[in-house]
Amino acid sequence: MPMMEILALCMIGAFFLLLLAGVPVAICLGVTGLAFGYAGFGGMLFTLMPSRIFGVVTNYTLLALPLFIFMGIMLEKSRIAEDLLEVIGLAMGGLRGGMALAIILVGVLMGAASGVVGATVVTVGLIALSPLLRRGYDTGVAAGIICASGTLGQIIPPSLVLILLADIMGESVGTLFAAALFPGLMLAGLFVAYILILGIVSPDSVPAIPAEERAEVSGRDLAVRLVKVVLPPIALIALVLGSIIGGVAAPTEAASMGAFGALVLAALAGRLNWPTLRETVRSAFVTSAMVFLILIFAQPFGLAFRGLGGERLVQDAFGAMPGGLNGQLLFLMILLFVLGFFLEWIEISYIALPLFLPVFLASGVDMAWIAILVGMNLQTSFLTPPFGWALFFLKGVAPPEVKTSQIYRGVLPFIAIQLFGLVLVFLFPGLALWLPEAIGW
Repeated sequence: MPMMEILALCMIGAFFLLLLAGVPVAICLGVTGLAFGYAGFGGMLFTLMPSRIFGVVTNYTLLALPLFIFMGIMLEKSRIAEDLLEVIGLAMGGLRGGMALAIILVGVLMGAASGVVGATVVTVGLIALSPLLRRGYDTGVAAGIICASGTLGQIIPPSLVLILLADIMGESVGTLFAAALFPGLMLAGLFVAYILILGIVSPDSVPAIPAEERAEVSGRDLAVRLVKVVLPPIALIALVLGSIIGGVAAPTEAASMGAFGALVLAALAGRLNWPTLRETVRSAFVTSAMVFLILIFAQPFGLAFRGLGGERLVQDAFGAMPGGLNGQLLFLMILLFVLGFFLEWIEISYIALPLFLPVFLASGVDMAWIAILVGMNLQTSFLTPPFGWALFFLKGVAPPEVKTSQIYRGVLPFIAIQLFGLVLVFLFPGLALWLPEAIGW
């Protein structure tokens, strides 16, 4: 094997060693990329880097990221998700698993309104976990439904994952949003089906809200609260998604409308004040800075890997896969799933994914379909132990009696459901592609 390709493999190994040692991922990317790139082809690396970094920081589409992050954090800080869960929970409380179904619906609405997994899991965990346990829900089921519902924001547009995948794959954001809409809703439907089946086969694990508790709120009052609480977020979602998918507004423009809409919703709820606004802006800045730091430091890493011949190594490995394109896709899906046990989605997106894309671009396969498969796969990385971020988010706000092992046990059925949904989109590409084709994207 040529020395340059050996250096490429050593660079990957060094990156994982630094990551396991606890070094922040952005620093791991920058250090390994600069060190091995300089070792491989000297100062030429530094002549190529400025234009690549300039391309990242001036990318107009990526401006949507901090705006969508701001929108999601504002909806969390203004406790709109709390109101949604309370009202929908009362409306569905007569069903076995009614509170769990309410959490799924809130996950869909919050995911479509913000796309921020951490905000949804933490908010719903704080609001709902203790009441679920108090009403007799199985601890694992309660933890699993909160974690899984929170991850719906990763595939239901406007998703931060889809925005970054559009940038990586050279697809329009509107195309990926349209392609992801039905698979995301299908996944939520599979979660609902699981809870309904659980209510039949194991009713004690998902009991209904007691009738006396539901009787405290009249049907008229509940209907009014449903309109006041549920309708505004749906209107915001329709404004943001409809403008992007319909081609009326660019993603950045739609994100601006979404951020402004979140401010309006907070004001209408009487919760827009200086402390809330200050904390929202600060959290949005910190999260956005983390994302863009990784994007910038991924540039020397990617340049070095390609310059050292790593891309050719990957292409040779894919070429050796049996089964043609299907075999290569299966290999990619398994690899991304395994990486999800140890890495965050953004790390996988900007480290692993660009290495494999040339293979699929050369094959002529529809990249929107590939993007949805990748997005659904990356969604499982939030749930897979030991480093699933949704598990950490929930454990951080869970009561002391909720054990980590119970959270891990609870998410296993939902990981299986997500993989089943992934298989369906793999076998039937039309699930993802019919809407973009119908609207002419």
